[in-house]
Amino acid sequence: MTTKYGLIGCGMMGVEHLRNIALLPGAEVAALCDPNPSQRGLGLQVAPNARAYKTIAEMMSVETLDAIVIASPNYTHVRQMKEIARHTAVPILCEKPLFTAPADEVEVERFQSEYGAPVWVAMEYRYMPPVAALIEQAASVTGGVKMLTLQEHRFPFLEKVDNWNRFNANSGGTFVEKCCHFFDLMRLIIDSEPVRVSASATQFVNHLDESYDGKVPDIWDGGYALFDFENGAKAMLELSMFADGTKWNEEIHAIGPLGKIACRMPGPQRFWPSELGASPHPQLSLYPRSPKRPETVEMVLDESLVAAGDHHGSTFYQHQKFLKMVREGGAPEVSISDGRKAVKMGLLAQEAAAHHTTLTF
Repeated sequence: MTTKYGLIGCGMMGVEHLRNIALLPGAEVAALCDPNPSQRGLGLQVAPNARAYKTIAEMMSVETLDAIVIASPNYTHVRQMKEIARHTAVPILCEKPLFTAPADEVEVERFQSEYGAPVWVAMEYRYMPPVAALIEQAASVTGGVKMLTLQEHRFPFLEKVDNWNRFNANSGGTFVEKCCHFFDLMRLIIDSEPVRVSASATQFVNHLDESYDGKVPDIWDGGYALFDFENGAKAMLELSMFADGTKWNEEIHAIGPLGKIACRMPGPQRFWPSELGASPHPQLSLYPRSPKRPETVEMVLDESLVAAGDHHGSTFYQHQKFLKMVREGGAPEVSISDGRKAVKMGLLAQEAAAHHTTLTF
């Protein structure tokens, strides 16, 4: 039997989800929804057998679906989950961030208690092969993570429909929009909850010469966020979004009393500068404090997964597990609670940086 998906939002991530669902045996996108006609057309180019709708209400009144993917602009997620709930209760895969404003946290908690089906928050970074391997091995290699550093040196924010991601009011701010998946990884790798955050960030370089309806973008393009955790561990994020052409976009380093484990990932293959030669493969490195020499493993991915999106196969691996949950039942690996906590970390980091202070959870 075919598992039928509905997709809300046919932008960059929506198209990536369409391409990856197409790789899943026995799954198809039966319907897609986007208020923008050109975006609906783009979605139909990738999923030509789907039916396209302008509104969620229209789609839900016609279609019988097994699962729904939300890949719309950040600030619409909570409203769209609630609208889905008025029509049906099927598993939802909702892109991060789950919400963007502090007031939405109460709505998300209420939704979690009232919705009659599981909601999986799309944290693709958990499923990048080197990150997944680091998560699995971090405790044994390090003897318990005491220090964790996540570094992203990358290109600026991409252009999105109606330039919605240029403004904090729409995105939740850079620490929410861009970094909530890093904060999710902190909680997962350290296996503890944050108790304090301090941060410093600003708009250094990017988007200063842009204007939309007379408004200059206010999103930050670089900064630091430092967290203390209940178990005594420390974690830091370093972000620069004006580091174009950097060989490794993301690096993660976890250190404990027995050793260190690290992974590093290049940026999306389609953005790799041709003059720099072949794009590097994601890697995992082990640095145990023993006679054993450090070990580095290259993660060579199936080309079909590379072509299907910008996240080194992680969207596909995430969809495999989501589809298994849809078909067989069970709980999502990334729950509403996980998504809520990651956003809260981002929101408090935003506030700490804006007011040059330290905040407690």
